[in-house]
Amino acid sequence: MGPRGIPQDCFGLRPRNDKNMLIGEYKHTIDEKKRLAIPAKLRKELGQGAVLTRGLDNCLALYPLDEWQKLADKLSKLPTGQTEARGLARVILSGAAEVEFDSLGRILILDYLKQYAGVERNVVIVGVFNHLELWDEAKWETYKQKTEKEVGDMAAKLSEIGF
Repeated sequence: MGPRGIPQDCFGLRPRNDKNMLIGEYKHTIDEKKRLAIPAKLRKELGQGAVLTRGLDNCLALYPLDEWQKLADKLSKLPTGQTEARGLARVILSGAAEVEFDSLGRILILDYLKQYAGVERNVVIVGVFNHLELWDEAKWETYKQKTEKEVGDMAAKLSEIGF
């Protein structure tokens, strides 16, 4: 558990104390030039730049630069003798690309990242504590429906570790 009883995310990072937490669900589309508009409220929390990479569950993850550095530091400390550690670091780091916001708050979604997440046009941007996830809309709806049905079981399992 993080500060104030907030759970840590899957990489063990805590929400940023100096800024608001990234939360919410927003639907947007990728334009013909592979650009995706990030809502103004979320851009403010991300700051001037961010890093886009492969996320878990075949989504994309967009990290503010300070949170990206924390994640990169954690990945650098994983034991390279473990296959899982090498694999996770390779997938996350090799997929990473620093992105900048254009004057309309759009970022470029590179082809290999679009392919990884199966994103075509309709995207759901999801706030997850210290980063954003970008999901293909259909995949997000399927994932969300399945997860919402299982939320009680998840809470019960997590209660075993103090949630």
